[in-house]
Amino acid sequence: MAEKQQGSEPECPVCWNPFNNTFHTPKVLDCCHSFCVECLAHLSLVTPARRRLLCPLCRQPTVLASGQPVTDLPTDTAMLTLLRLEPHHVILEGHQLCLKDQPKSCYFLRQPRVYTLDLGPEPESQTDDPQATAPTSTPLPVPISSHYSLRDCFRNPQFRIFAYLMAVILSITLLLIFSIFWTKQFLWGMG
Repeated sequence: MAEKQQGSEPECPVCWNPFNNTFHTPKVLDCCHSFCVECLAHLSLVTPARRRLLCPLCRQPTVLASGQPVTDLPTDTAMLTLLRLEPHHVILEGHQLCLKDQPKSCYFLRQPRVYTLDLGPEPESQTDDPQATAPTSTPLPVPISSHYSLRDCFRNPQFRIFAYLMAVILSITLLLIFSIFWTKQFLWGMG
């Protein structure tokens, strides 16, 4: 297991990057060693038997279920608790790690942002040039911009509930104002 050194954050023993809750989320293998999800994804892509990962430290195999990506391995929640971070769900799609950043409140209209990390070229695009086959990665997640129309906002169920609640509150407020005004007119007209 990656151990905390004096005065430094816990880090992945393969890439030496500090653990976080995005692309360096600590994942636990069957041998109880923790590595970041990016390193395990690289390892799974270059391993001939994709359903079996060998631990980089002790070489004990971790068998993945058929079709199970490395992102589904258990997260080292003790490490994230130590770092005071909440886990995010990172998925592996082909040769990219993807993270969907959900809005903190369902009542805001902010659409989720998607961050991706490219792990390298697809196998069919490999050439004899060793520089072309080297895996590339961006140091920071890059948001994919998206444009949503007003129609897409109304398809959002949380937005519709919010809009209905606001319509009900506005209707009740107008009804109260009208009833108070009508009552005053009625009482003053009597006197």
